[in-house]
Amino acid sequence: MSTPLWRPSPTRIGASQLEAFRRSAGVDGGYADLHRWSVDQPSAFWRHVWTWCEVVGEPGDDTLRSTGPRLADTRFFPDARLNFAQNLLGRHDETPALLFRGEDGTRRDLSRADLHDLVSRVQQALLAEGVRQGDRVAAWLPNVPEAYAVMLATASIGAVFSSTSPDFGTSGVLDRFGQIEPVVLFATDGYHYGGRRHDTTGRLAEVSAGLPTLRRMVVVPGPAGGDVPLPDGATTLAGFVQPHPATDVAFTPLPFDHPLYILYSSGTTGIPKCIVHRAGGILLKHLVEHRLQCDVRAGDRVFYFTTTGWMMWNWLASGLAADAALVLYDGSPFHPDANRLFDLVDDCGVSLFGVSARFIDSVAKAGLRPSDTHDLSSLRTICSTGSPLSHEGFESVYANWKSDVHLASISGGTDLCGCLVGGRPTGPVHAGQIQGPVLGMAMDVFDEDGSPLGPGGHGELVCTAPFPSMPIGFWNDDSGDRYHAAYFERFPGTWHQGDFAEWTTEGGLIIHGRSDTTLNPGGVRIGTAEIYRQVERLGEVTESLAIGQRWEGDTRIVLFVVTADGIVLDDDLVALIRSTIRSGASPRHVPAVVLAVPDLPRTRSGKLVELAVRNVVEDRPVANAGALANPDALELFRNRPELAPDPSDGPDGQ
Repeated sequence: MSTPLWRPSPTRIGASQLEAFRRSAGVDGGYADLHRWSVDQPSAFWRHVWTWCEVVGEPGDDTLRSTGPRLADTRFFPDARLNFAQNLLGRHDETPALLFRGEDGTRRDLSRADLHDLVSRVQQALLAEGVRQGDRVAAWLPNVPEAYAVMLATASIGAVFSSTSPDFGTSGVLDRFGQIEPVVLFATDGYHYGGRRHDTTGRLAEVSAGLPTLRRMVVVPGPAGGDVPLPDGATTLAGFVQPHPATDVAFTPLPFDHPLYILYSSGTTGIPKCIVHRAGGILLKHLVEHRLQCDVRAGDRVFYFTTTGWMMWNWLASGLAADAALVLYDGSPFHPDANRLFDLVDDCGVSLFGVSARFIDSVAKAGLRPSDTHDLSSLRTICSTGSPLSHEGFESVYANWKSDVHLASISGGTDLCGCLVGGRPTGPVHAGQIQGPVLGMAMDVFDEDGSPLGPGGHGELVCTAPFPSMPIGFWNDDSGDRYHAAYFERFPGTWHQGDFAEWTTEGGLIIHGRSDTTLNPGGVRIGTAEIYRQVERLGEVTESLAIGQRWEGDTRIVLFVVTADGIVLDDDLVALIRSTIRSGASPRHVPAVVLAVPDLPRTRSGKLVELAVRNVVEDRPVANAGALANPDALELFRNRPELAPDPSDGPDGQ
């Protein structure tokens, strides 16, 4: 058993919402007892969540109903009626709702009344445009207040919202929105990042032309945008809402399973999967995570460093349902220096501070001690996600940031738009460990044969019981076959997350990374197929293969290319490859290393074997190499000096 880095005081435990919830539910004991009750008695637990969190709506008589033999056939609150936006907007008074700070110095604060009025105007404009229940409304916007208003207005009428960030190039946007056929697109003409303005005006017409179902493109001006030429039929946000003065927002009561969001997979094996999420499930799941697991209270200031293209944006938005104000930042977290986000904590009185593990590591490597330079007295909870947080990362937070703070390493995914495992404000924090399963989640770790593993066993993270934020399914997957293959086929009767994990003797969990080949640089999941689609548009390259190599406690992208006859991979071609990926996908997809190889290994059916290449590069055994059509090609990747293991990662990269 390790010594905790932090243990909450009895006073803090007693005052937590988690304890208040446990007492009101009549459950004796501690968190383990409450968690056991939440998974053994799911009907009682989720009904109590609805009541205790004062969800606005009619829950109906049934809490759970099974419509078939599979895990995904369970329906939560099958007769309920509610509106997601109504539960987030709540009252509309002068208390803060959104506090926006831009990298360029822009500051905008919206009260709940301001947000309500903007939602009202956008709602009316959408209705005037003919938007109805089930229509898709998309946002290609920075993390600005207008993005939240558009989402809430969309949800208020029962349309389906989907978003991605403006650093995605045209093809990255169309790969996503082109599948769901939006009728209205909100886009920006530019955004700030890394000390300069990035102009997107040239892409507006391209994206508009690639979405033939659009009735209207609405342009939200970015920083210092000024007057820009708009595509035919487009209008500015001011022009869109101008005919509609603010009135009371009309909330349409909808079923619990009404589609709310479409989020996107990383695109590892092709164009991204479109994951459809249900309104009631997202609301209840996020209420549990915010109020119980993170102790978010009315009046708190909640911040997460995110873009509109990551599920943490949707998670952050739900903080409004806990009656908290959201602190929004758009730009680089390291501009002008690594103190930028800590300045934000003091400026806005942030109580929950959410960042990636990579950010925590970067602050440590920069030698910063925020406790010496900032007040941070408002800070009660720090959340870390995106990639596993190292022992050293935990220790640096308590040594250099704040000694009395709840550091919650959390893990889940876009797949469920929430957490499987995470923090609890009433328990100790151990270095390198996630504190345990989230309430209502029947988590386990399985070996390859589907048998549960005890502490120390490394295996697959699974959930053995249904939960309300399981997706409705994938867009254009009417049979449900792709959806079930993604999560339920590996271990029948369970949700298979695809993370490699282990239980600890303290009852916590350690996530060792993805068990597939998804890349994860800087804690952001991206797919190799999105890189390939950009690179292989170049005539100079015939094929490519990307892997993630462990490097400096994180992951860096390494891209191998087979060049066309007579073409040499020189500095100019490397620069072209990188710029093509940056403009067509996003800056996060750009490889750190680009190397030429004469051949790429593949299966007999022609599929590239990324995992086998990664294993060779990291000097690990390759399983079943004999099944490859050209196993000798693996030797092309062995002992490359450019890929020598990083000494800071220790033996074998561990």
